[in-house]
Amino acid sequence: MAKDTWRVVTRGADGELYIHDFDSPEHIIRSHLRIGSDDCSTDLDLRGAPIFRSLIGPMPEGSNIVRYETPEVFEALTKEWSMPRAPRRRVRKTETTAKI
Repeated sequence: MAKDTWRVVTRGADGELYIHDFDSPEHIIRSHLRIGSDDCSTDLDLRGAPIFRSLIGPMPEGSNIVRYETPEVFEALTKEWSMPRAPRRRVRKTETTAKI
C-alpha cells in the first residue's frame, strides 16, 4: 500500500510533542535539507523515501504513514519504550465451597 501521509514529530519549547502531517515529502523539503534516499528499509514502501538532515527516519507508522522525528524526540521515545513495564498483577478469586 502506498504511503500517503508524511509525518514530522518535533518537541516544542514547553516539552510538548507537535505532530505535523503533510501530503507529500515536498512540503518537508521547504524546511529541511534532503541528504539522500532510503535504500535499506525493511518496509519496501519506504525504499527511495527521502532522508533529511536533522531528522531521524523514514520509519513506518501504521500502513500509510511515513514518520520522521527530531533526534530529541527519537531519543526520548526510545528511552520510554525501552523502560521495563511493571508486571501486571493477577488477582485470584477465592472460591468458597460449602460442604453439605
